[in-house]
Amino acid sequence: MWTDENRGRYDRSRLRYPSDLTDAEWVLIRPLIPPCKRGGRRRTVALREVVNDLMYVLSTGCQWRAVPKDLPARSTLHDYLGLWRWSGTLDRIHHTLYVACREQAGREASPTPAIIDSQSVKSTEKGGLRSIRTATTPAKGSKAKSAMCWSTPRA
Repeated sequence: MWTDENRGRYDRSRLRYPSDLTDAEWVLIRPLIPPCKRGGRRRTVALREVVNDLMYVLSTGCQWRAVPKDLPARSTLHDYLGLWRWSGTLDRIHHTLYVACREQAGREASPTPAIIDSQSVKSTEKGGLRSIRTATTPAKGSKAKSAMCWSTPRA
């Protein structure tokens, strides 16, 4: 519900872009990002900016070439995205935030879901595999004598 307390909590008007992280959000994510490697060159880019920029690309759906000029170079963003995907950092961030959201909502941290979609139920009611007779039914409205409707490619 939009109360005065919630409006202030979700207000993003003071941020550069609506996709930027607030200080509270950054506090949750910062410990999950690995430190730089020992013996290498020092980082010249701020990690918070990298995360903000990745959030910008993900939230707007813009192309890498269309990243605004006030953000770090697109090659830097792409390199960090690849590195964090490879090292599992993105999975750790997602899992941590997922568990925190579920606990905040008063739910069990790791549920055991069961999903039944209506399409599965319908095909099972008709008999499962036996309902795939459409591959050999004659095509409707065809003038040719040997026309068949193929839903799968022939060998």
